[in-house]
Amino acid sequence: MSTLLLPLFIDDPVVKPNKPRYRLPVYRVELVREQHLAADNEIVTAPSEVAAIFRRLHENADREHLVVFCLDAKNCLRAINTVSVGDLSSAIVSPREVFKPAVIANAAGIILIHNHPSGDPTPSHDDIAVTRRISECGRLLGIELLDHVVVGEKAHTSLRERGFV
Repeated sequence: MSTLLLPLFIDDPVVKPNKPRYRLPVYRVELVREQHLAADNEIVTAPSEVAAIFRRLHENADREHLVVFCLDAKNCLRAINTVSVGDLSSAIVSPREVFKPAVIANAAGIILIHNHPSGDPTPSHDDIAVTRRISECGRLLGIELLDHVVVGEKAHTSLRERGFV
């Protein structure tokens, strides 16, 4: 008696007995250093320091840039990652993308920071809603949102100082 072998899907080749049917991908995840940024101190202690570093990275940006600073348990800055580049008035914020570099960098906490190309650092309603959502996700992951800083042309606003974190 012969065995009839049928494909699993239309495009699949016929499956032969005792042969693996699937090839599962196996990946290694790692951080890749793109550059070094000179700094006076590796410990971040104030929103003004965060804003100064951000301005050096994204000076004269004509679109919103959302960046996550990953810090260790002693508030030493261990990684900086641009999460999203948006348009003139918004950037897409996904908790998955915000926390991906933080998890890989073994961060104890993060600082979220983005610019307002208009130059006005006043947080929008969306900025406040995103801050609350990221903070809640961080609690679930055990990675604290330490602050969310909005950078304008000449000033910045800390959402922690405003009581939103």
